[in-house]
Amino acid sequence: MAAQNGKDLLIKLDLTGGGLFTTIAGLRATRISFNAETVDVTSLESQGGWRELLGGAGVRSANVSGSGVFVDSATDDRARQIFFAGTVETFQVIIPDFGIVDGPFQITAIEYAGSYNGEATYELSLASAGALNFTAI
Repeated sequence: MAAQNGKDLLIKLDLTGGGLFTTIAGLRATRISFNAETVDVTSLESQGGWRELLGGAGVRSANVSGSGVFVDSATDDRARQIFFAGTVETFQVIIPDFGIVDGPFQITAIEYAGSYNGEATYELSLASAGALNFTAI
C-alpha cells in the first residue's frame, strides 16, 4: 500500500440529523485511536504461569481529535451546539484507503487559542458513545 495523504483523514458531522455528513471546517490535523480493555482471567492453573485473557470481553472505545484554524463556519456552530447541549450525535471518520468509521460520539472538549500575531485556532475531542460501524473502502 502506498503512503497516504494526511489531509484525507477527515472528521465529518451531520449538520441536520438527516444523514448528510459535512467535513468539519478548518481542521489541519486529525487523529483516531481505537482501544480495547482486556479482562485478565489468569489463575494458578494457567499453563506455564502465562497470562490468560478472556476473548470478546472488555470495553471497546474510540477517541477522535482534530486541531486547526478557526473559521466560524456552519460546522463550527454545530459543534458548539452539540457540546453545550451535551448531546450524543453521529459522526463519520474517513480513514484513507482503509474505511469509514461512523456512529455515536460525544464532544468531550473544544479549545480555542490565538496569539497576537497569528490565526485563531481550535482543538476538538470526541469520545465514542455506543457501537461503531466500519465500512471498508
